Amino acid sequence: MINGFADHSVTLNGTRIAYSAGGSGPPLLLLHGFPQTRAMWSGIAPDLAQTHHVICPDLRGYGASDKPQGVSDYSFRHMAADQRALMAHLGHDSFAVAAHDRGARVAHRLCLDTPEAVTRIALMDIVPTHHLLADLHRDVAAAYYHWFFLAQPAPFPETMIGHDPDAYFHACLLGWGGSNLSDFDPAQLTAYRTAWREPDTIRGICNDYRAGLTHDFDDDAADLGAQITCPALILYGANGVMARAYDVPQVWSQYCTDMQANPIPGGHFFIDTTPRDTLHALKRFLGV
Repeated sequence: MINGFADHSVTLNGTRIAYSAGGSGPPLLLLHGFPQTRAMWSGIAPDLAQTHHVICPDLRGYGASDKPQGVSDYSFRHMAADQRALMAHLGHDSFAVAAHDRGARVAHRLCLDTPEAVTRIALMDIVPTHHLLADLHRDVAAAYYHWFFLAQPAPFPETMIGHDPDAYFHACLLGWGGSNLSDFDPAQLTAYRTAWREPDTIRGICNDYRAGLTHDFDDDAADLGAQITCPALILYGANGVMARAYDVPQVWSQYCTDMQANPIPGGHFFIDTTPRDTLHALKRFLGV
């Protein structure tokens, strides 16, 4: 899955989590986003493994990890608990995290629920869930329509996507910054396609977004005012929807006590399309 990494799976709290791990040194957890898998990190994880013990899981509902049935099973709180349990299983009580998109929302929740576990956090191309939904901008709603489509009751979105998963998810990859499929590594695209063609993965992804509009919004509403207390790096695509719609550093400054922010060339999927720039920013933040 990732060059030089070993693939594993472990069942924690009744949910099997698939992950790849490599390297040695301080622990670093990498969390992917929609509609991808842990293969997203293939372009930078081997470099980070030169100085860190790097763990790249598939989020529940994605890739080779379990796809529970209930919508409530997909809250970011449950996903964050998966990651805390995985790192504890590997012997890491505290660790750094770098995360993109849905994974970044999981990481944000991880910082709020178990702040003692996270030593440093890099959040990529999001604004907080509650901030986005409570004051939804017209242009964000148009670009991020998938939040509301995927959250519709089953089996409507599952049926529509299942008719041609590649067509739907390619459209997602090509949006939010104007990427071309040629910008994505062919092996990583193959891994994404293999995952999203599975009906259970489509269902899991939809349930992730259903939980976002219900459980996650409510959890965040209950925690308004809570801040990330470890050092935080906010990365965002210079040409992406978030950069056009928000002053991303200003938004996150309300949610962090110790924050720095940097744009990365490209759109939403800059980890895939400009991995060298992403790697440079992460290594500088991690002090390597």
